[in-house]
Amino acid sequence: MHPSLLTDNDKAELRTICGKRVQFDQPLAPFTSWKIGGPADAWIVCEDEAQVAELMRFCLRRRLPWFVLGSGSNLLIGDGGIRGLVLRLTGDFLSIEVRTLNGEVIIEAGASASMAMMTAKGASQGALGIDSLVGIPGTVGGSLRMNAGTDREIGEFVRSVWVQSPSKPQPAAVTVQYYYRHTSLARDAIVSRVTLAFERGDPKTVREQAQRRLVRRKETQPIALPNAGSCFRNPPGDKAARLIEAVGAKGWREGGAEISPLHANFINNLGDARAVDVATLLSRVRRAVAERFEIEMELEVHLVGVFVAEHEQ
Repeated sequence: MHPSLLTDNDKAELRTICGKRVQFDQPLAPFTSWKIGGPADAWIVCEDEAQVAELMRFCLRRRLPWFVLGSGSNLLIGDGGIRGLVLRLTGDFLSIEVRTLNGEVIIEAGASASMAMMTAKGASQGALGIDSLVGIPGTVGGSLRMNAGTDREIGEFVRSVWVQSPSKPQPAAVTVQYYYRHTSLARDAIVSRVTLAFERGDPKTVREQAQRRLVRRKETQPIALPNAGSCFRNPPGDKAARLIEAVGAKGWREGGAEISPLHANFINNLGDARAVDVATLLSRVRRAVAERFEIEMELEVHLVGVFVAEHEQ
């Protein structure tokens, strides 16, 4: 086990600040879609922006690292866990408000609001283009940070973004640039809330489009086993899944992890996979594609925390 960064004094201060909202050495596997991940030094539930601000000040004062864990749907957490503070945003951060104004559908969502709930509510009001965000797992904040989407990306619809950070703990609006699967958001910025705007169309038509997308996604992607969605970004002019399938990687196994026989860009946890198993498969795929096609595959999933070899555990 890797030692905690928290001193006894840190733990005492966190108990004073958070009360029962803090737990120490909390396993993180239950909070990720892969069901993989070691313990957090401190696991803290935050219900509003004031609680986040207080913890940001604590981290700045103690120079401690922190991480916000949303729905854990695009994440591989190391078997050694995450040092420092891991924050779970609930309460106010789950809110979704939808209204129509001047021919637009305006959605104000907290960072932890689920994409499934947000897209369902938006579609019911006729939000044109929201079907391109349907079926994306995870939270609004996480989707914004990685500019998630299919044929259209979430950044196209963003009106405003509010963030908090150790140096600026109070929520502040920021301007964000959007790129393929990433944004200009600072690494130390916690997204607290987002405003999105869509042209308004016929709600019935938009709901039908969204439903068709969901059905197609279920038919082409493995949803029965724990996974994190697409592991690699599509290279320019090609599809990651096609390249992985072309090198014969479908069905490859490492420990309890398997490259999905249904969709080559997904890695399934067959029940007892560890982070090192998944990381090994990711490396094998990258090497095979590079040797065969001379293409360097870029990860879409984020690797965080301490990755340890089997003999270190």
